[in-house]
Amino acid sequence: MKSWLTISDHSDFSIYNLPFGSFSTPNLDQRLGVAIGDSIVDLKSCAQKGLFQHAPFASVTLEEPILNNFMGCGKESRVWLRNWLQQQLTHTDSELYAHKDELLCPMESANLHLPVHIGDYTDFYSSEDHARNVGKMFRDPENALLPNWKHLPVGYHGRASSIVVSGTNIHRPKIQFLPAGSDVPSFGPSKMIDFELEMAFLVSRNTELGEQITTDEAEDSIFGLVVFNDWSARDTQRWEYVPLGPFLAKNFGSVISPWIVTMEALSPFRVVGPTQEPKVLPYLEYRQNMHFDVNLEVLLQPENGNEELISKSNFKFMYWNMAQQLAHHTVNGCNVRIGDMMASGTISGPTPDSFGSMLELAWGGKNPITLKDGSSRASIQDGDTVIMRGFAEKDGIRVGFGECKSKILPAI
Repeated sequence: MKSWLTISDHSDFSIYNLPFGSFSTPNLDQRLGVAIGDSIVDLKSCAQKGLFQHAPFASVTLEEPILNNFMGCGKESRVWLRNWLQQQLTHTDSELYAHKDELLCPMESANLHLPVHIGDYTDFYSSEDHARNVGKMFRDPENALLPNWKHLPVGYHGRASSIVVSGTNIHRPKIQFLPAGSDVPSFGPSKMIDFELEMAFLVSRNTELGEQITTDEAEDSIFGLVVFNDWSARDTQRWEYVPLGPFLAKNFGSVISPWIVTMEALSPFRVVGPTQEPKVLPYLEYRQNMHFDVNLEVLLQPENGNEELISKSNFKFMYWNMAQQLAHHTVNGCNVRIGDMMASGTISGPTPDSFGSMLELAWGGKNPITLKDGSSRASIQDGDTVIMRGFAEKDGIRVGFGECKSKILPAI
């Protein structure tokens, strides 16, 4: 396919992608849009022009500022709109082409917003390399994985209210921690802020209490994915996580990329997942490939400095996939709702340059990384900006997520 728009071969937002987001401009209120090259298709204006008269959904759902109601229209509606947009963007006799000056907005003039109302948020711990690294550092190098890890996708319920969109800066949290060599806790700004390279998927289905989503049903219950930075306060985490797990170390801010890449856009990039040994229980077995070859990068930009690549990982490194995560989340009858977000957990690969957190890159502070300006890092400093990017590329098709970008500001 080739669009009548001029789109760079390196653009994240090719005609094969068409991710959904929410935007505004100085002249337009917040509304839904689809990214294409350096432009955004204004879905609200398309709906008001009557372009969706033959759609299998009520066009009013695309006149709203967030995606939840459209997500609830189901896979058929999402696929119809995707196909319609591809047809409109590749034919110069289309209605979109005829009204392009009214229906397309330059990306550079748009402010991007959180595209969904996130009702609940769950964070998993599904990268074997990450789990092994943490286990080696803090428990037993010979038995790094806990006994349950290869039998179920470990996860915890996080805080949805503090998930924000890319470009939102986060203040260093002031919380309780245990100083090294002391048995008396202190209170103050965390001294060990870290990023976590993750991806997250959005649920597009409501279920009733007691209902389960199987691995076979999971994909049709997922709208799409974003890149996710789960900011963490490591000193607080070590002190508070026993016996119930993460709390204040994780809920002071998490950041997502603004464009939701759909399952249809990612479909060409399916790959076989790792062999899972021991054999999983029947409810966690799956048939269709649910691992995806998505390249991930983490860059660090010091205050008044340049971006520097510090990690290259890949979503395909996950041990537990999305279908298994959703099936496990609901196997006990836990109900889910449209807009619920589920994050992968830190995505680390098998080599030191593919680790997905500063905790691993600097190996618990023992091996700080050195930047090109000569400074070193064992954790994130005030003024540091962390930028995450993700893209999949195959046979001339590129599908990207844009940036997930956030700066750490001094504590208030």
